[in-house]
Amino acid sequence: MLLNKIRSIAEQERYATILIEAHEGKTLPALLVPGLRSILYELSLLENAKEKARKGLRVLKSFLSGLSVKVSDIEVGLSVDPEVGVADSGDLEVDLPALVEVVADAAKSAGRPVAILMDELQYLSEKEFSSLIMAIHRINQASLPLILIGAGLPQILGLAGNSKSYTERLFRFPQIGALESPDAIAAIVNPARSEGVVFEQDAIESILAQTERYPYFLQQWAYEAWNAAPTEVISLEIVEAATQMAIKELDQSFFKVRFDRCTPSERKYMRALAELGGGTHRSGDIAEKLNVKTTSVAPVRNGLILKGMIYSPAHGDTAFTVPLFDQYMRRAMPGMA
Repeated sequence: MLLNKIRSIAEQERYATILIEAHEGKTLPALLVPGLRSILYELSLLENAKEKARKGLRVLKSFLSGLSVKVSDIEVGLSVDPEVGVADSGDLEVDLPALVEVVADAAKSAGRPVAILMDELQYLSEKEFSSLIMAIHRINQASLPLILIGAGLPQILGLAGNSKSYTERLFRFPQIGALESPDAIAAIVNPARSEGVVFEQDAIESILAQTERYPYFLQQWAYEAWNAAPTEVISLEIVEAATQMAIKELDQSFFKVRFDRCTPSERKYMRALAELGGGTHRSGDIAEKLNVKTTSVAPVRNGLILKGMIYSPAHGDTAFTVPLFDQYMRRAMPGMA
């Protein structure tokens, strides 16, 4: 949702944009190639960028061949000869920066900057993340008009740091979490007020407490309260009824989707984490709950981090990526066994 808003702004500023959502089972080249191909074709129609864009298409053909990438009918659609010796080594950390540079160079000739918007960055492998960082680093050094804006779960900080030591100098990492109280209150009150509906103060305070000011949950609670209210005034009593409906809905969809992706051993690990309550807990304490050594469950923990279920705020610490998930785990698995 945030990246869609950024895309809208970027396009108003005449950026050529690529919006990508990373996910398990699809490589970074397969994600990037269709968007880069579209941009190069678009730029090849502009007189001042025609030659550089055509070179970019040849480099793209080299890139596809070098890494043996097959993306739908892209290879068939590129009826050009490859640019031999450029982006065709088969090494992603070498080839991706070369490809992105030639795209950005064509964009500079066209006077049309490029914005790559990528969601769910945590699904990239360490090598893919490293290649992407190296590509942006080269663009930065050459002062070319291409920007990367990414979003993902908290573990991308560690992934980025492990990939390249200069990442912190190259990127900013603003954290988007719970809303501040004034913003959370505005998110509840303002849309309702515009329709002539009023939330009472204790009703607002209850929603803030129940949702931990998590944006998606604020929407869910306010939606359920709106539907449950018989009049234009939403009281604490209405919010209490809405809370039951909101939790039921989240359990059947938002939480369950995440739960179903996990193996039995991963669920058991999350249940042990939930037993410790909300917030951050030491990995050793979770292992103790399971009556095992920390090292023996490290692969399970790593698998959950890769799936985006948990993250490590600091070395040895573990927390759920989504608020209230500890409560869901206790409902879904009433016992520790």
